[in-house]
Amino acid sequence: MSGKRANGEGSIHKRKDGRWAASISTVGGKRKHFLSKDRDVVARKLRAALKSRDDGLPFITERQTVSQYMSNWLKTVRSSLKERTWDRYEQYVRLHIVPTLGKTSLDKLSPQQLQRLYAERLENGSSAATVHHLHATIHKALKQAVRWNLVARNVAELVDPPRITPHEMMTLSPDQARALLAAAEGDRLEALYVLAVTTGMRQGELLGLRWRDVDLEVGSVQIRGSMQATKSGLKIAETKTAGSRRQVLLSTQPKDALRRHRRRQNEERLRVGEAWEDTDLVFANQVGKPIPAGNLTTRSFQPLLKKAGLPRIRFHDLRHTSATLLLGEGIHPKIVSEMLGHSKISTTLDLYSHVTPTMQQQAADAFDAILSR
Repeated sequence: MSGKRANGEGSIHKRKDGRWAASISTVGGKRKHFLSKDRDVVARKLRAALKSRDDGLPFITERQTVSQYMSNWLKTVRSSLKERTWDRYEQYVRLHIVPTLGKTSLDKLSPQQLQRLYAERLENGSSAATVHHLHATIHKALKQAVRWNLVARNVAELVDPPRITPHEMMTLSPDQARALLAAAEGDRLEALYVLAVTTGMRQGELLGLRWRDVDLEVGSVQIRGSMQATKSGLKIAETKTAGSRRQVLLSTQPKDALRRHRRRQNEERLRVGEAWEDTDLVFANQVGKPIPAGNLTTRSFQPLLKKAGLPRIRFHDLRHTSATLLLGEGIHPKIVSEMLGHSKISTTLDLYSHVTPTMQQQAADAFDAILSR
């Protein structure tokens, strides 16, 4: 039993000793051979080699270093990933994996080496979250190596990454939320803070919001993307999940704030004339360009907190504040979940379990009222 391909496309045949053999012509004119007692193993190796060659990628060999493999893997996954995700993978490979494990043979990589890498990174000041994401990158890459039959097992599955300690959630009380918005009154980004508190939109979603997605007659915003920092600059990427694409209805305060903001922005546009860059962004800098998230936090948000006499919190805590205030008022968790763009209501309930006792008390009170009539 044997199978053949056209010249240069590789071939599979059974040798006299009972083993299966495959070969492929490389770009340089040489041939690479694969050998196994299992025909399927040989076929998988041949398919992987052919794909690598046809894609113009470095030739996948059975013996290669971690550095060679990771370089090849990054090229194969680039077209299937968002730019920011690929940038993050490339950074982990370049800064953490290659300097430490790059010269190790891929098939000799051990769980002990990974565990030592993680420990060293923690000792050198990397956060548990960074090391956790590093582990996820290695795991994903080695999972592909197993599929390509380059390694027998994914050694990352035998290693425990450091446990990530969740950020302590800090939320503003109703009085504090009112104080924040009072301090923002008249600020060029007043509407951004009003939206953050009343809709729970993420920072990237606010900075990536475009006027085409705002309907002030209906009183709604369509959330379609999120501003992200990439190597090539700030770009609006698709939302993280399908559930993140959503419509949020606006109350009176954000509608009025957005109308004032649009008038102010039109005045800025007229003032700078041709220097204005028409990005259609609702929240742009003084010449229409995107606002970096770091600039928003350090130059606007933190000074605003200080002005309002409020504790130092993360911008993301405004999202938590929005959800907590609504749940505390008895708004159904399903509605809050949809507003926040959570894919599952369980995510909302898990995040805001601290509000549950209040909701349960409201339910108990409701029964008292019903049964005492």
